[in-house]
Parts: sequence; structure tokens; C-alpha cells
Amino acid sequence: MSEQDTNTEEHRLRLRHLRLEDYPDVKHIMDAVYPDLGGAWTRKQFSAQLNRFAEGQICIEDNGRVVAGAISMIVDYDRYGDRHKYDDIIGNGYLTNHDPNGDVLYGVDIFVDPEYRGMRLGRRLYDARKELCRNLNLRAIVAGGRMPGYRSHASEMKPEEYIDLVRRREIYDPILSFQLANDFHVRRVITAYLPEDQDSEAFATLLQWDNIFYESKRASLIGGRKSTVRVSTVQWQMRRVTNFEDLMSNIEFFVDAMAGYNADFIVFPELFNAPLLAQFNQEDPAEAMRGLAQYTTEIADAMSRMAVSYNINIIAGSMPVYDDSTLYNVAYLCRRDGTMDTHYKLHATPDERFFWGVQGGNSLKAFDTDVGRIGILVCYDVEFPEACRLLADQGMEILFVPFWTDTKNAYLRVRRCAQARAIENECYVAITGSVGNLPRVENIEIQYSQAAVFSPSDFAFPHDGIVSETTPNTEMTVVVDLDMDKLTQLRAEGSVQNARDRRLDLYRVQWLED
Repeated sequence: MSEQDTNTEEHRLRLRHLRLEDYPDVKHIMDAVYPDLGGAWTRKQFSAQLNRFAEGQICIEDNGRVVAGAISMIVDYDRYGDRHKYDDIIGNGYLTNHDPNGDVLYGVDIFVDPEYRGMRLGRRLYDARKELCRNLNLRAIVAGGRMPGYRSHASEMKPEEYIDLVRRREIYDPILSFQLANDFHVRRVITAYLPEDQDSEAFATLLQWDNIFYESKRASLIGGRKSTVRVSTVQWQMRRVTNFEDLMSNIEFFVDAMAGYNADFIVFPELFNAPLLAQFNQEDPAEAMRGLAQYTTEIADAMSRMAVSYNINIIAGSMPVYDDSTLYNVAYLCRRDGTMDTHYKLHATPDERFFWGVQGGNSLKAFDTDVGRIGILVCYDVEFPEACRLLADQGMEILFVPFWTDTKNAYLRVRRCAQARAIENECYVAITGSVGNLPRVENIEIQYSQAAVFSPSDFAFPHDGIVSETTPNTEMTVVVDLDMDKLTQLRAEGSVQNARDRRLDLYRVQWLED
């Protein structure tokens, strides 16, 4: 066994709250870390810190000895603003300004025994502070940061220039570099924050870490934001039906079943009402599709009533709409509050245009629902990344893609593009299509589908980005719970952050009418 392995086994690190009997260890560390800044707190100050806010005083011990610590307090930040002085806000070390009803966790100090540097104990303490901030529902962590490396550059650059170079990793600062690496951002430069800090030339950075889960007011007991959304998809069997009532009976069966699982959404495929095409003239597919459009309003209204009576939001796949001598392919959102919205398929396929004369729609928007903002793109639409990007920019968190494909290669185009949209836009994507055959129905005879729900690709999600999927070409459903808080965390702290890192200074996607 190597010497390094032996040393590692000797450590017994434990994160816990500080206690009064830890003062000798704390004094030893602070005297070693701050010989030019007055050394340690007095025992009286340390006792006051514990008495005022015990939960905010944390440490790491090794075999019973404190080797690192962090002191914090809660403040009503608006009372002090960005130009405060260190001693003023911390009450000269006694934390007299601690306010349990405040909105910000203020970082008073972090210190690590010099013998333990290089073990990343500071990161553990910062992570513990973040957890505390979230648990207390505080909006941010704010701290003043020293810049001990600035003194050697002060004659050649201003503090703002120094901070920018540290941020770009052109210069290393033992404190600022560490704070930036822990997701803090610099709000401003403070002068005379700690006047005796000669290494920083008495300058300091005002740093902030934002709690992305902060709720500005107590959550409503009824109708509040749901952190988990249950989504169901119907992989729909195309079958001959004898009449309109027969089709609606099949639809209601699935709505009833998924409502029984308390699903928030159920999504049907594109052109799921195609079995009714059989009653129209198959020698003229365009005429038959316009005949099918006669049922659309009646079906949509019936599904809207189901949404209310079964308490479930329904994505009513898509259906043909014939309006002002123009044929469209339209998806319906039937909310469980009784309201309805539509998405006109933007991109008609060459086949749709040639056989049926379908034209593309001219508008795109994200839809608000009782459990979050969603988007709908119909089949071919998802193969155009710009459309989904525009929806993401409007705050979409779940994208629904009803599709109809006849062959596996056509299906895979939809699937692969849908997965890409989930990664690019940091959202969930649910897709579903139809299976089976419709003999003697021109241009929509065969179907291929494997319904699925996709997620972004990061540690918090399934390793392959597939939340769930059906057996191909079999009538069945998917029911999944989607953790919306994971999206929030991904967008702020993910391994990659597509939305945040887009070079909007170089390119952007814009709807031309905007």
C-alpha cells in the first residue's frame, strides 16, 4: 500500500455544526490564516455567533478536530445595499444584524487549516452553505470577497480589469478564483470594504450565488406549481370504425384510463381520427381529407368536455381543418379548465402537400397550463430546430410531438430530432404515433410508431436520455413522472448549459413578425 493510500485512510472527515467547545480549534486556524488581519474571533464573538444563528455555523472535523469552518448570518439585504462595510454588516463579529426574517444568507467567513489545503474542504463548506440557503428558502448567498493577488497588479490595472482576467483564467487569485469556481458571480467592486486588507488594496468583490429554487412567497396550498408532472402518451391503434360514436368511444377509453392514473397530460397521435376517412371517396385523397375535416370541430369539442370531466389536459393529436379554401393540419390543446388552444402544423411534408394539399400554419407560441408551460410541434415540425428554439425562448418546459409515420426510417427522423431538441433546449419531449393498418384508405394505409418520452442528457436524468418508451408497433400507453426541478437545476448548474451559453452576441433565432 502506498504512503498516499495510508494517509487517506487516516482521515475521518465529518461535516457538522460548530459548537462552543470548538473554539480552541477555530482560534488556531484563524490565527494561522489571518495573521495580518487581526487573527481569530474572540471567544465572546464566537459564542454570540452560535447563539444568534447556530444553523449557519458549520465546520468540518477530522478525527474530532475542527479543520475548516464557515460563519454565516441572515440579513434583509435591502437594508444594507451593495456599498456596505464588512464590520458594519456583521456587527463587529457579534452578528447583531442577523435577521431570521431576512432574504439573503450572508457569508461572514470561511477558513481552512493551512495543513488541509488542497483537500477541497472549502468546496464542501460552500456546498453546505448552498444547501442551507435552499432549505431556508433564501433567495441568494452574498459575501464580500478579498482579492489577495491584486496587490502585485494594482500598478498596472484597475480592480475591474483584474477581476475580468481572473474570470478568464489569465490570472489566478487564491480567493476570487475559488469563489468563481463555486458558481458565484461578481456584482460589483467595493472600496474600503476591509480597510486593513493591504493585499487587496482595501478593494473587495461583492459576490452572489442565486438560489434557483427560491420561492418569493409561500406556495399556495391549492393550485401551486407542481414539481412533478405526470405525462401519458397513447400509441394509437389505427382500426376501422363504423361511425363517429365508435371513434369517440375508443378515445374516451384512453382518457378515462389515464385519468385513473392521475395523469396531468394525455397526448394522442397526429391524424388519430383517420379511421373516419374510410367513408369518403378514396379515389380523391384530397377530397377525402376535406371530408374528414367536417368532423374536427365536433371531435375537438367532445375532447374538451372530456378534459374537464376527467380532469386531465388533452393534446388532441392533430386533425384536418378546412378554412377559407385552405386545408391545415391542426393540433388541439384541451385544458382541464375548459379552455382550448391550437397549433397549426408549420411544415407540411411533400406528401401532405401533394396528396392532400395541406398548407403550413403561420404562428407559433408556447401554451400556459395549470402545471407549466408547454409547446406542441406536429411531426415534421420537430425536424426544424428553429421552431423548438423559439418555444424554449418563451419558457417551454415540456414539448409534445404527435406524429404519423409509415416506415421505420421516417419514424427515426422524428425520434432522433426529438431527442436533439430535448438536449438543445433543456426540456422534456414526449412523442407518440399510431400503429397498425387502415386497408383501403388511400395514402395512410400503414403506420410505424414507438412512443417515447425524452429528457436532457446529464447526470440527473437517464443515462441515455430516454425516460420511457413503448414496444414498437403495439397499441399501448406510457405513463411517466417528470421532475421539473431537475430542469431548473440543469439550466443553472448542469454539466453543459445550452441556453446560458448560446452566443447571442453572434447569432439568434427570431420570428420574423416580432
